[in-house]
Amino acid sequence: MKLSEPQALNRIAAYCSKAERCEFDVRKKLLAWELSDDAVRRIIERLRKERFLSDERFSRSFINDKLKFNKWGRTKIIYELRKRNIPESVYLPLLEELSGDEFEKQLMHILSVKARSVKANTEYEKKTKLIRFALGRGFSMELAIKCVNKLLGGDYEDYSS
Repeated sequence: MKLSEPQALNRIAAYCSKAERCEFDVRKKLLAWELSDDAVRRIIERLRKERFLSDERFSRSFINDKLKFNKWGRTKIIYELRKRNIPESVYLPLLEELSGDEFEKQLMHILSVKARSVKANTEYEKKTKLIRFALGRGFSMELAIKCVNKLLGGDYEDYSS
């Protein structure tokens, strides 16, 4: 679909006003509308100037949503932000604001729910499946082992030593 620059600006401003967006997503949408690189650059500058677009605001919202609603760990959140070309200088301070306790609470909650449905022949197999599940959600190996040990009793070695 080919749009003129003013039409694209109006549409993308409406798109940005509905939810927080990052520059990467906006740029992708504008390029899909077959706009020139100069037009895309001008539109993005204008959106930033008028505060429709902010990578920091997007990162804060993204981190909060993925932690609270999707129950993702630090690793998966960082991976997704990198995929969207958000600079580390933007999201690392936001992640540092979160205490490790928040990630631990989330992981304990999802592991306790998951533990009820895991089918395993041995306790070791159950712990392994739960740790793999936690890693898939983006939590660190150290935190996964710590939480599984808290939940089921600890005979796994501490990974950090």
